[in-house]
Amino acid sequence: MRALPTEPWKWDAADLAAGIRAKVISSHEAVAACLDRIERVNPTLNAVVLTLGDSALAAAARCDQAVARGDDLGILHGVPITTKLNADQSGVPNSSGVVAYRHRIANADNAAIANLRKAGAIVIGRTNTPPFCLRWMTENDLHGRTLNPWSARHVPGGSTGGGAAAVAVGMGPLAQGSDNGGSIRYPAFCTGICGLRPSLGRVPSYNPSQPERTLSSQLIAVSGPLARRVRDLRIGLAAMAQPDIRDPFWAPVPLTGPPLAHPIKVALLTDPTGDGVHPSVAESLRLAARILQNSGYVIEEPKLPSVTEAHRVWDLICQGELREFLTNTVAELADSAMKQAIRYMMARVPAMTLAEYLTLYTRRATMVQEWSIMLEQYPVLLAPVSTRPQFVHGEDILSQEANDDSYRAQSTLTAFALIGIPGVAVPTGLIDGLPTGVLVMAQRFREDVALDAAEIIEAHCPMPTPIDPRF
Repeated sequence: MRALPTEPWKWDAADLAAGIRAKVISSHEAVAACLDRIERVNPTLNAVVLTLGDSALAAAARCDQAVARGDDLGILHGVPITTKLNADQSGVPNSSGVVAYRHRIANADNAAIANLRKAGAIVIGRTNTPPFCLRWMTENDLHGRTLNPWSARHVPGGSTGGGAAAVAVGMGPLAQGSDNGGSIRYPAFCTGICGLRPSLGRVPSYNPSQPERTLSSQLIAVSGPLARRVRDLRIGLAAMAQPDIRDPFWAPVPLTGPPLAHPIKVALLTDPTGDGVHPSVAESLRLAARILQNSGYVIEEPKLPSVTEAHRVWDLICQGELREFLTNTVAELADSAMKQAIRYMMARVPAMTLAEYLTLYTRRATMVQEWSIMLEQYPVLLAPVSTRPQFVHGEDILSQEANDDSYRAQSTLTAFALIGIPGVAVPTGLIDGLPTGVLVMAQRFREDVALDAAEIIEAHCPMPTPIDPRF
């Protein structure tokens, strides 16, 4: 094994898994170190809202006994992780950041969490989300606000903001997240770590407390990993992507596809909305493109299908269904900030007839086809995560214009969630003290292609994570 930090909470998931297997470190040591890290830094950030110390240490003891016996071990055997507050985990609350749900206890595991635990991972804490996971920032009346470890003024992203902040400071090397419109990729961008939104169908989706899912959730929402390094995304994906009979749409596709013809062509998307991007975003894209080009990729800027249209269709479908199925619940149970945000969201989305709604899904199918054809020629797509740096806390509820602007900035996140292709948010360094990064995407079920390109970018843009909070 390569030289590793003295403190186990600084180790990556892959190093911990290998070290535990080789008896270089015990699971107890790894779990105890991360629990101690939570105790020391979480009061500053408020990323982990429920620490599971006793059950985690008991699980670590069982893991160490299994190693001593020479049992077959899962790929994350004994590795501490965190899970997102909206994902069911047996025996603990699933509040989704809503006060009225604070005593809602899950009676079974979410499919992604079940797979992580089957792989040997140990859940040490539950991470914060916005109410109903519906904002680009992470705060609620039940658990309070989660801060970005790089800047208390800026958001850690949403809705997996707690998980991202926890990984960035070493509370755990890997976090389980979910992404319906950007909830893995944006928090990773905000906190200077890596996040993978897998292909639709790659990771099984099932939350026991929500057995019936809306159509948009079935076709758009996915679970995926957040980590400090791309190689940990690989191991997290391998663990999460196992079958679960509760999801009949899970696809048994190999994690590694056939080799691509070289040189691999990259389509560079510099201005998703046509409104321009912030200089730091443009600088990050240029840097990532130059790194890939110097590594043998061919960078081109072809004419691409419309991102703006895909973003608008996502908005109409997802927020339209929210209008039909959730607005009354939000109006009754959400905190005042979420209620204001939802009013602005609904102002963008008119009530639709059934024919209009079905027409959107017809158009979605055509757009998926258009992007699939494009990705056959350009196997890698390089784009901004957001068209601007991290939001400031609360700016989405300042006005209708501010809310609209925040959604427009996230066009690539929502558009490619609609299309259903995998995307890796990978950092490219710091500008003005804040993390920057890019979004690397590929054809459906070619996470390996996106991860390969992201790993090359990462190698040239090392981040100092895990960090101590910078305030």
